[in-house]
Amino acid sequence: MSTFTMSTITRRRLIAVLLLPFMGLMASAAMGACPDVLNHKLNSLDGEPMDLCEFSGKVVLAVNTASYCGNTPQYEGLQALYEKYRGRGLVVVGFPANDFGYQEPGSNSEIRDFCELTYGVEFPMVEKTSVVPGKANPVFAELTRMTDDAPEWNFHKYLLSRDGKRAFSYPARMKPQNPKIVTQIEALLNE
Repeated sequence: MSTFTMSTITRRRLIAVLLLPFMGLMASAAMGACPDVLNHKLNSLDGEPMDLCEFSGKVVLAVNTASYCGNTPQYEGLQALYEKYRGRGLVVVGFPANDFGYQEPGSNSEIRDFCELTYGVEFPMVEKTSVVPGKANPVFAELTRMTDDAPEWNFHKYLLSRDGKRAFSYPARMKPQNPKIVTQIEALLNE
């Protein structure tokens, strides 16, 4: 009669091999799935695919932008917020739209050049889209639903929590450095 014995090292290796697939699943669950509001693929201003799930786990400031609006200088404030807080997990995402006053008439490349050359914009921007109810891109449609507040003009801002479950809405006239916005950004970054 023979007895089978395993060394401690062999047992540990066997356990590791058997548990490895489950450990990967647990790590994925711990990181969390992409929230519905970000679970979309849009194109960047350069026409490159942009998977918004890459922003999962970050605080997202989504803004509908326009190049020829009285609010256009807000690009400077948005870039400043992005520079100040991106290391802590903030991402600003621009959504150029020609929905209000036809103040974003240019092509995607014209919009990109204007933003980079005039305001030094480095934050991600999607291709020209729509943000008004009934025609809104899926991100703005969901943010409008979450906040019960649709954009009424260029530079409406939505702030999304890291888990994608809470959104806050700020009107176009409210500048990016407004204490209400900055305080909420810092609170969400500290969660």
